[in-house]
Amino acid sequence: MIVVVAAVSANRSMSGVSRHASNLVRCLIARPEVKALHVLVAPWEHNYVGHAIARVDPRLHIHAVPLKPGTLRRNLWYYKTLPEVARQLRADVVHVGYPAPIHGGDAFPCPTVVTLHDLYPYDIPSNFGFPKVLFNRIILRQALRNASAIACVSESTRIRLGRAMPELLSKTVIIYNCVESAPMAVKPSFVMSWDEKPFIFCVAQHRRNKNIHLAIRAFERVLKEGLIDPETRLLIVGMGGPESSRIYRYVRDSELTRHIVFASGISDAEMNWCYRNCDLLLIPSSVEGFGLPIAEAQLAGCRIACSDIPAFREVGGDGCRFVPLGPGAEQRFAAAIVACLGDDRPVPARLPQFMAKHIAKQYVELYMKLSSSSCGEPPKPVEGPRPVETHNTEPFERGPRGEEPTVVQS
Repeated sequence: MIVVVAAVSANRSMSGVSRHASNLVRCLIARPEVKALHVLVAPWEHNYVGHAIARVDPRLHIHAVPLKPGTLRRNLWYYKTLPEVARQLRADVVHVGYPAPIHGGDAFPCPTVVTLHDLYPYDIPSNFGFPKVLFNRIILRQALRNASAIACVSESTRIRLGRAMPELLSKTVIIYNCVESAPMAVKPSFVMSWDEKPFIFCVAQHRRNKNIHLAIRAFERVLKEGLIDPETRLLIVGMGGPESSRIYRYVRDSELTRHIVFASGISDAEMNWCYRNCDLLLIPSSVEGFGLPIAEAQLAGCRIACSDIPAFREVGGDGCRFVPLGPGAEQRFAAAIVACLGDDRPVPARLPQFMAKHIAKQYVELYMKLSSSSCGEPPKPVEGPRPVETHNTEPFERGPRGEEPTVVQS
């Protein structure tokens, strides 16, 4: 089986989409059914995705596709170029890492799978702004309708899809994100000057649904009320976004610059160190599709205080302190921080439902089912387009590897 994973995005550093694609590739390359695995990324993603995959295998090929920055160029690449790339690579299945505009009908020579992480364009339109959110909704619907199958990363996401687009539920399957502990823990360079001072960890892109403001206010409350060590820092790791300027302004106006550190683009090994050494993980999101930091924190034996939302309940189980949102949430999160700090550090969890071996098996079964359906066998439970003639042309050249992602601090 030849699998093509398309993960071309605009991100200049590690993001949820990049991490999903990297984890997916690490899962698939361990399966004997996969005879070749081609990963398609933008030129600016090639280095950090390659380092995140961290696998050497003659079946694995990471391609930096010839693409210039720009939303329109990227969307046209998915719609017009990706089907031809699939033909060049003789793909048996194309897996698109997030909802991108893909051609329907017989454009692809093989079935297509799209990973659905969330329904942010409907649930949190402020993440995109107007009128951009309208285009994101159109692309989301187009991608899901044209895909042969939709891989939802959680039951919560599938339920939300059923409310928004019930006609698509028949071609969905729930396959969790792969979550496994990084093999190493490396202390980030910017932590070296902290002299072993305590810190609270928050993993969140600067978007409205991440509720970074709520995390900062709860931290400010316990700090100024003397409920935690006065030298404690709040480390927020995540890409910048629409909320960045507002967040930075609040930190400056509240005179918290000495206590709050922002970083992005840190490696899996550095993330692992942060989980293992922080006092607790603080995640107050209002809407999520999965909750990757929560699972990673449990594997590292980390205390967790998070919002009480369906995706976090599904992923976190009994390993978190769940805090209701709404009026009074700041005080409740402050109390949860203090309560967590009084708990013993938990034993690292075993989460077999997120293990690579289990996730890879589910994906390979889905791919094989789609392939058999497209060859004329009864579809169980999804239906893909019939294959068309393929051509043996040269694939893209493999780009060079580069340096590790850099830490950016504000």
